[in-house]
Amino acid sequence: MGWLSSPAALSQFALLILAYIAARLLARRFTPAIERSLTPKLESTHIIARLRRFALQFLPLLLPLLAYSLTAVGEGLTRATFGSGEVIAFGKRVFLLLAALEVVRRILPPGLLKLMGRYILLPVMALNALGVLDEVTAYLDAAQVNLGEIRFTALGLIRGAIAGALLFWLGAWSNRQSSGYIKSQPDLRPATRELAIKASEIAIFGAAFLLLMSIMGIDLTAVAVLGGALGVGIGLGLQQIAANFVSGIILLLEGQTTVGDYVELDGGEAGTIVKMTARACILETFDGKWIVVPNEHFITTRVVNYSDQGSANRYEALFSVTYHTDINIVPDIIERAVSKLPFVLKAPDGPDCELRGFGESSVDFAVEYWVAGIDDGKNKYGSPVLFAIWNALKEAGIQMPYPHRVVELRNAPAA
Repeated sequence: MGWLSSPAALSQFALLILAYIAARLLARRFTPAIERSLTPKLESTHIIARLRRFALQFLPLLLPLLAYSLTAVGEGLTRATFGSGEVIAFGKRVFLLLAALEVVRRILPPGLLKLMGRYILLPVMALNALGVLDEVTAYLDAAQVNLGEIRFTALGLIRGAIAGALLFWLGAWSNRQSSGYIKSQPDLRPATRELAIKASEIAIFGAAFLLLMSIMGIDLTAVAVLGGALGVGIGLGLQQIAANFVSGIILLLEGQTTVGDYVELDGGEAGTIVKMTARACILETFDGKWIVVPNEHFITTRVVNYSDQGSANRYEALFSVTYHTDINIVPDIIERAVSKLPFVLKAPDGPDCELRGFGESSVDFAVEYWVAGIDDGKNKYGSPVLFAIWNALKEAGIQMPYPHRVVELRNAPAA
């Protein structure tokens, strides 16, 4: 009681109260200005705008951090004046605890991070506020487990769990931002964009993993030995996965097939590439089905690319006329009718009607035409072309045949 009523203790209590009041006044004054300066326009989507929105999430920390800073200044004054500062040091640690509470309540997203903040960060900050964190840390650091050359301690595991959650959360956020930025670059080819996205993802999470190993105190030489053993395992037992991974990199580097191309493989798989992963390409058929094709098939087999980034494709429509028709006028009639269709191209060549053969009941023709795109299962362009052929032949008075049979009766009885 004598110490509590001493000038040193009373001054520390007074400085704590003054620091908190000053922090509230400063936070109330600066918060609107900071919020106005950091809030981007609603339509802004560039990297700076996303960083500003991210920084706005930490605005609730302004009050406890201001109180902590002012209290630290007060602690220096009391220690210089009275030679002690236990009360104000305790208050400073309490303000850190309040900052941790704000982080858990209002900043951490629901899920693993919030769970770890609630059951790891808050207990650690509470122990720090009580001044027993060093003793608990020393006890946890003494408890260790040895696995060969790698030494784990309870403290290292807890530190690694906290650092790992933060690093991979930041890594996931950084990966989303970098992916969005790369996808928004119109000058890059789709294959180059996919390769850049995968390279940035590997670099971000690889750096996070190495940094986590360093934080946990694990010797990276042991990790290198483990990586060598893993490489042998990949070479022996995971040959197909490794082949698909390397094939995926080759596909992205060459750029001969990319997202949006319509392809057909020797195995019969055909569809539009909607996604390219490290292991396989996903094709979407005309009827909405997804086909997962390993990347190796695009390297080791013949692949027909109908798109090639929007190039023209040629199709043909078959039709027949009767033998009573003057077949010399048919090509001109059909070519004029098909060329009037809006999707039929004039280059590299206009419609070309060809005589294909003489059937049992008909004279067979085919008209070839070029379009800028892929026919939807021979229905997108083929059906309008057949309609145009039918209408043109009807308008010219040309009949389309149907099978005829002549039946000859021998030795028939006389009527």
